[in-house]
Amino acid sequence: MTATPQPIGENTLDVTVVLPCYNEEEHVMEEIDRITAAMDASGYSYELLVIDDKSTDGTLAVLEAALPKYPHMRLMPFRTNGGSGTARRIGTREAYGRIVVWTDADMTYPNERIPEFVRYLHENSGVDQVVGARTTEEGTHKVLRVPAKWVIRKVAEKLSSTKIPDLNSGLRAFRRDVSLPYLRLLPPGFSCVTTITMSFLSNQHPVDYLPIQYAKRAGTSKFHFTKDAYRYILQVLRMVMYFNPIKVLMPIALTLLGLSLVKGIIDVIRYDFGITTNAVLLFISGLLIFTLALLADLIVRSRGET
Repeated sequence: MTATPQPIGENTLDVTVVLPCYNEEEHVMEEIDRITAAMDASGYSYELLVIDDKSTDGTLAVLEAALPKYPHMRLMPFRTNGGSGTARRIGTREAYGRIVVWTDADMTYPNERIPEFVRYLHENSGVDQVVGARTTEEGTHKVLRVPAKWVIRKVAEKLSSTKIPDLNSGLRAFRRDVSLPYLRLLPPGFSCVTTITMSFLSNQHPVDYLPIQYAKRAGTSKFHFTKDAYRYILQVLRMVMYFNPIKVLMPIALTLLGLSLVKGIIDVIRYDFGITTNAVLLFISGLLIFTLALLADLIVRSRGET
């Protein structure tokens, strides 16, 4: 790890800004300037933890050359590419700040507003995470991406029983101590932001949202529509199954049991009190899933906080 002199021990600073970088050499310094200028003016003690995720261009060389000019910057180069989720997980674990901020280095998020997010948490002690809710969509595959994200967000809202203006925003601030039990759940890819949102919501940690503008990214997007959309929906289901499995399984079980009852009544009428195989299979399937839901809920409740 390459780094400037650092404070010793965790929780010695107000804020850690975790900035994952992968092939961002053309604009990463502009982003670092924007973040440090905002944080220097804020009055908060902070560090900017920049993580180079084994870039294949000159990003690491640019960051190493910049270290002497930025006393609050700490550089953590990865030996292998681990993905943005891995970078955020390790960055949060290694952070010295009591509040951790996640953002991106691609010029899409209004990083000059980071102090506003930190201030929101300081002024609202009952809130554990504040997320930047994007008011526009400027990503690639916009025609497909917008409806897909809307569907995934609605599924997440239904499963978490919470209004979620933006499920996978990359700009957010949260209390580090609250996040620590959930870091092991973070996947390596983009869906880590979905996971941290669902982890907080599923465990009754209050999450608030601030509207933000979202700009067109600089450089080349690493988002792959089909693969990442599939991962998002799986991660939403995985999180709810992990924290509240009965919410997923019980509706399926009751639906199957209800259908078996209706089919059984129809069979009794049509076949002179005979029951068809389909009705029996529906009943058995519903009963099995019902039992599984109760067992999964018991396991969740018996394992403690996470």
